[in-house]
Amino acid sequence: MSAFWSAYIIVLSLGCLAFVIGVMIMANSLKVTREADNTTGHEYDGIKEYDNPMPKWWQWLYWGGVAFFIFYVLAYPALGSYKGFLGWTSVGEHDKDKAAYDAKYAPIFKAYAAKPIEELAHDAAAMKIAGRLYVNNCAACHGADARGAKGYPNLTDNDWLYGGEPAQIVETITNGRLAVEGGSKMPAWGETLGEQGVKEVTAYVLTLSDRKLSEADQKLAEAGQARFAVCAGCHGADGRGMHAVGAPNLTDTIWLYGGSQKAVEETIRHGRNGAMPAWKDRLGEEKVHLLAAYVYSLSHGGAAKH
Repeated sequence: MSAFWSAYIIVLSLGCLAFVIGVMIMANSLKVTREADNTTGHEYDGIKEYDNPMPKWWQWLYWGGVAFFIFYVLAYPALGSYKGFLGWTSVGEHDKDKAAYDAKYAPIFKAYAAKPIEELAHDAAAMKIAGRLYVNNCAACHGADARGAKGYPNLTDNDWLYGGEPAQIVETITNGRLAVEGGSKMPAWGETLGEQGVKEVTAYVLTLSDRKLSEADQKLAEAGQARFAVCAGCHGADGRGMHAVGAPNLTDTIWLYGGSQKAVEETIRHGRNGAMPAWKDRLGEEKVHLLAAYVYSLSHGGAAKH
């Protein structure tokens, strides 16, 4: 924090303190002329205005709040860059809680990490814990039911961009699948193919999944077959994709970004830059192992409930 903002916060905080103290002192020092019954002499429709002094208990409560404020801003880092005489920080509190958590649960995760993923996937107790890991870290993208959404793979079927074997799932969760590093970047072909070329390749791609086309689109598909050579390097000559580069199978009916003609055209024209973050630093090897077992169980009839 810069010296300016530190000073700004200190002045603002202490200014507020001075204001509330000043208001109380001023309220107690005001001299108001009262009648014998503590009324001010104002009356409307038979209702008299009273001006009773503040109750002592209320005043002590007020001053107690002021005293607590002074203690708090001196004990904790509440005044700009001042750290407080207790030395408390939110980072330190987090680290303390994490250390206590790790000490309590580390043996459990260590025991699970010693089991093969195929066996762990059928352990109901382990999958209950793994399910919470999934909800806290993966559900935002893949959904609470793990069935994904546009641009986020369904984890409950048998279609895998990078392979669904235990080691491949661990690799995906551990290091992520980044668009520029993991091979999942789909380049834009609009400028290379031209608008006509995009329509031709789109029509051909649709035929790979046995889509019925109009006579005009069928002619486009015939022309697009030759142009598909630019795609074969990743998707293969037969369009069945390759796990090594994360290129999807184009011959089935599973589409990550939509399988309509318009969606396929958009994919070919502009490319796709999907990215899966790495979780090794956040979760660690043992939790990654447990989470991989959970993901594996979703499509292999394990103990996970979804």
